Amino acid sequence: MRSSGGKRSRTRTDRKRGRYISALPSPRDASDLAFDATLRAAAPFQQQRAAGEAGTPLFHLRPEDYHKKVRVRRAANLIIFLVDASWSMAVSERMEATKGAIFSLLTDAYQRRDRVGMIVFQKDRATLVLPPTNSVDLAKQMLVNMPVGGKTPLSAGLWLAHRTIEQELRRYAELLPLLVILTDGAGNVSMGDMPPQLEAYHIAEQIAEADIRSIVVNMESPDYDKGLAQALAEHLGGVCYNLASLHAEALLNMVRGELSL
Repeated sequence: MRSSGGKRSRTRTDRKRGRYISALPSPRDASDLAFDATLRAAAPFQQQRAAGEAGTPLFHLRPEDYHKKVRVRRAANLIIFLVDASWSMAVSERMEATKGAIFSLLTDAYQRRDRVGMIVFQKDRATLVLPPTNSVDLAKQMLVNMPVGGKTPLSAGLWLAHRTIEQELRRYAELLPLLVILTDGAGNVSMGDMPPQLEAYHIAEQIAEADIRSIVVNMESPDYDKGLAQALAEHLGGVCYNLASLHAEALLNMVRGELSL
């Protein structure tokens, strides 16, 4: 069972590992029994249950008294960067900032078991340029040359991000996903028959329904901003950031701030 992470992403777990923090009633289920909570639940009924019995007093415990341990453990994060690589924005600045943030996140990802990946979308497709990994060396190899230029297939990028996250969660069920999208929010290429912008919003809503946390980094200039990045964030059920200047440290701090919520 996954729930929202706390400081440095802690999550409740149904496995018999992790720190015991509380207990919940579990009538007739004695697995991972919380003895202290079970005894407290039974204590008020001892006199009633012992009535009419002779001999040495016993502690009367019944299956309906059972309480199960609630445990927490440090959860790993799955961070997917989805980056607009079309010519619609300053692509080189955006790529360098994202790569810098990825390298920094991967530097200490091993101990936390975090996994980081990157998808770019441009022309008529989206490309998984860095499959989710915790290896800095692999990231440096994979991110040397990345496709740039062309139109903006936003919906293809969102679709591939959703698929990539779902595949990772099937392999690592306790990962806490975070999708970080660098875009102006404007799409002009469809995957199907829907208008590009509507198609992107439709896929964004599917991501929100899958309980995937998302943040949008608005890359549009304030002078030309039509509110499309904010609208995308709303369909994702996420938040939209406007960075005064995009560089690796600013992007890194923003992501780390979201992970600590």
